This record gives sequence, structure tokens and C-alpha cells, in this order.
Amino acid sequence: MAAPVIDPLAGERLRTSAPAPRNRGRFSVHFAHYKWLYLLLLPGVVYFAVFRYAPMYGVSIAFKDYVPFLGVNGSPWVGLRNFEDFFANPDFPRLLGNTLILAFLNLGVAFPLTIVLALLLNEVRLSVLKRTVQTLVYIPHFLSWTIVASLSFLLFALDIGPLFQFLNNTMGTDIDYLSDPAWFRPLIVLQEIWKNTGWGTIIFLAALATVDQDQYEAAIIDGAGRFRRVWHITLPAIRSTIIVMLILAIGQMLNTGFEQIYLMTNALNREVADVFDTYVYFVGITQGAYSYSTAVGLFKSVVGIVLIFGTNWLAKRFNQSGLF
Repeated sequence: MAAPVIDPLAGERLRTSAPAPRNRGRFSVHFAHYKWLYLLLLPGVVYFAVFRYAPMYGVSIAFKDYVPFLGVNGSPWVGLRNFEDFFANPDFPRLLGNTLILAFLNLGVAFPLTIVLALLLNEVRLSVLKRTVQTLVYIPHFLSWTIVASLSFLLFALDIGPLFQFLNNTMGTDIDYLSDPAWFRPLIVLQEIWKNTGWGTIIFLAALATVDQDQYEAAIIDGAGRFRRVWHITLPAIRSTIIVMLILAIGQMLNTGFEQIYLMTNALNREVADVFDTYVYFVGITQGAYSYSTAVGLFKSVVGIVLIFGTNWLAKRFNQSGLF
């Protein structure tokens, strides 16, 4: 039998004759496979495009002397004059101080309490009790600041408020808590704690659910108590989550919340109640200084971006996982 003839170029011809892989159509196949996920993504994309990115065009009036009849493009360019006027304004130090004090109080009190509450809920072993407590601490988040302020007025109302009578009778004082400037910041922080602390535990509880339970069992065998298990196992396990949430919270430091502050402000406590958010409203809306108020808002946004990048850089410098 004659030996088969082997063509040395057969393999090369086969490789050259085979069709090259085509990239066309890959995205359409991928989109068809994940079409429902893209559909779920669409409302979020539309929201950010319409309400977040599109309004950025109007930020340019911070560098102009905006006149509504002339429009954004027709208004004269003034450069940094609005920013110079804001920094030279005698109200600037007071606004900056009030904003930073409230921001640091919320960051130093409300943020740690969110972690503490999540740790306490994680230690509850009775599922019915845990779900009940979670529901009770979540409910205030869904109440508007108008309702929260109304409840505060009812509780601390002069002469008839239950907490007004209890505190004054206990301490032997006669303080109008709603009008006293010294009590404005404590009331704001207490409202923030009551309304948002429970809701803020959701992310930390999700992170706590991923902690390896074998580590707890090994720690119990070694004789570690509850506090030592939390300190050496639980907190290190959720450290990256805490850092990410802290970076986001620091980036929002200057956003003290317009509605809450506005509703709790009156003529007697305005000296400590005025912050950047309410100042933008009073100057921009009530006085019509659109360019000036836009400059104030842009300054606050730039500071927030710097804080986010700065905090993220510090986290990376200390070998911690940052936001990006």
C-alpha cells in the first residue's frame, strides 16, 4: 500500500481559508442576553442625565452677571468676580463656621452611632426581635423633614411641650429650646440621629453578613469574650466598608441639608443656623442674585470633590482600600 502523501502547506492553507473571528454582532448578542438588566439600568441613567449632568450647563452663570432676559449665553462674562465677592463678604466666616460645626457634629456623632447600631443588631440572635427592631429604626427615614420638624415643635413647644416641661422641671431651668441658639445644633444632630441612623445600618449589616462564622467559633474556643470578638474580628472584617462610607460622608460634609435647617431656623437662632444651603436659597431665590448664589453652590461642590479625593488618597497612603 502506497504511503499517503502529506502536503506540508495543507495546515497553512486551512488557517488562511478559515474565516477570521468577527467582532461585529458581539455587542448585539451581549445586549440581547442581558436586555432586562440594561432595561433596569435605564431609569438611573435617564435620571442622572436629566437632573445631574444636563443642569451643569447652567453652572457657567457663576462666571457671568446673569440676566434672565439675556439668557445664559447673552449675559456678560465677569470671571471670578462672584467668587471674590463671596469670599470678601462678612457673612462668609460665619457661614463656613456654622456649616463645618454641623458637619463635624454629624460626622463625629451620627456616623459612629450607625456602626454601633449595626453591631448591636448583629449581636441579636432572636430573629423575630431583630427584624422588629430593624423595622422600627428604619421607619423614621421615610418621614419627611417637615414631619420631623413638626414633631420637634410639638415636643419642645414653649410651656406645653412634653420634653420642654420634663427637661426644665428636671434641670430647674426655663429654656426655650426651639429659639435658644445654644440648643439649635443639638436639636439638629438629634433629628439626624433619629431619622437616618437606622437606615444607615443597612450597608453595614450587609457587610457583617459576609463575616466568616468560623472565626467567631475559633475565638470562642480560645476564650475571647463578646467585646474582643467584635474588636478583633467584626470591625476588621468591615473596615473597608467603613472607610468607603466615611469617604462618601466626608464628601457630603458641606451638604448639611437645606430643608431640615430651613424648617428649624427662626429669627432668634439665625446667627448659628445660617449655612451655605440656606444662604444660597435666601440670596438666590428671594433676592434674585442668581450668579452669586451659583458661585456659592459651585464653591461647595468643588470643596466636596477635593475632600473625596483627599480622603481617598489618605486611605490609600495608610494601605486601606479606598473608594477608587
